[in-house]
Amino acid sequence: MSNIPDQLRYAASHEWIKADGGTATVGITDHAQHELSDVVYVDLPKVGTQVSAGSVIAVIESVKAASDIYSPVSGEIIEINTVLAKKPELINQDPYGDAWLFRIKLADPSEIETLKDAAAYQAQIGD
Repeated sequence: MSNIPDQLRYAASHEWIKADGGTATVGITDHAQHELSDVVYVDLPKVGTQVSAGSVIAVIESVKAASDIYSPVSGEIIEINTVLAKKPELINQDPYGDAWLFRIKLADPSEIETLKDAAAYQAQIGD
């Protein structure tokens, strides 16, 4: 059974987001990392990149496949998790902690309210 923290919001494409004022931290869910299996490479966006909600922003490669990662909200990338370049396996070990992908300055904080809460995400994955 996947770990689905209540304090986060979730995109249908399996990204999580945690808002903190006008910024937010984004990663992939425990369910997503489990489906990918052993992560071997992460291609993150450049700081300063402007993104729209739903656009491809990163790629995660595992021994099974390469998967596009979508931005759950619109805004500007203000930080990336550089540790993942050397330790992509952190995504499998700690998807909600040390393995966050990027931080974003929110263009419209209300976009977060359009994302799923933990119960709705749980229903989506049927876990």
